[in-house]
Amino acid sequence: MRKVSIFLSISSLFLWALFISSEGISEDGPWKKVDDGLFLAQFAPPGDTPVKDSKITLIKINPTYYSLKLLCASELGKTKLTTREWCNRYSLISAINAGMYQKDGLTNVGYMKNFSHMNNPRLNSTYKAVLAFNRLDDEVPEIQIIDLMCQDFEKLKSKYQTFIQNIRMISCRQENVWAKQNKKWSLAVLGMDKGGHVLFIFSEAPYSGYDFNNILLSLPISIFNAMYLEGGREASLYFSAKGMVLEKAGIYESDFNGNTIRPGAQPIPNVIGIMKKKP
Repeated sequence: MRKVSIFLSISSLFLWALFISSEGISEDGPWKKVDDGLFLAQFAPPGDTPVKDSKITLIKINPTYYSLKLLCASELGKTKLTTREWCNRYSLISAINAGMYQKDGLTNVGYMKNFSHMNNPRLNSTYKAVLAFNRLDDEVPEIQIIDLMCQDFEKLKSKYQTFIQNIRMISCRQENVWAKQNKKWSLAVLGMDKGGHVLFIFSEAPYSGYDFNNILLSLPISIFNAMYLEGGREASLYFSAKGMVLEKAGIYESDFNGNTIRPGAQPIPNVIGIMKKKP
């Protein structure tokens, strides 16, 4: 495995923007507006990648218009579904992995609670990011990634009804907190920007976590912090709105060569979805 060094100048950012064109969708900088509070951007992967036609896909979600939903197989019949199937069955606009899961095929690797349903009651001491939503207190943000190195989780634990703990990627100080490594894989990531928007992030092109963090910090997306959701074949993203449909499935670098057919999306036990709020 060769290491990929990523150094992006400000001028080179303009070469990144390659976007899906779709009738009736307006543009605002790097973002295409799909609907009120819902935006899409796609960036060409930098450097040398075996997936030449892949894009780094980002969906930006405004919590004023959309709510997040945690769907767990442990709560809903113990049946794993693809992200497309989760969306179709539960009327979601989009869905992405909620996190890595344990050998039982159902339990998240970190703390996971959805209202009264407890998927995993144990706070993982090595995972430093917790997504929190379904708030009980209007004095806290509607949705946030709690950085356990910057914030007091015990004080915030009573403020929300849904928690999903995963590995921290970008800290509350916009720092890349991963070490350099050679291993590369597709990534599903959840981020927040400085305006309080949720970012569903997916790269089919394989990167190390360290290099992908540098990419996110270099993109013109005003990222505030981010957490790792899943990698490799299990990483997936589905999106369907206003006639636009995207379905992304992950690979490992070792799985792919120029003659290989990409694998389809894998059934997964837990997803984060979005639904439009009622007026």
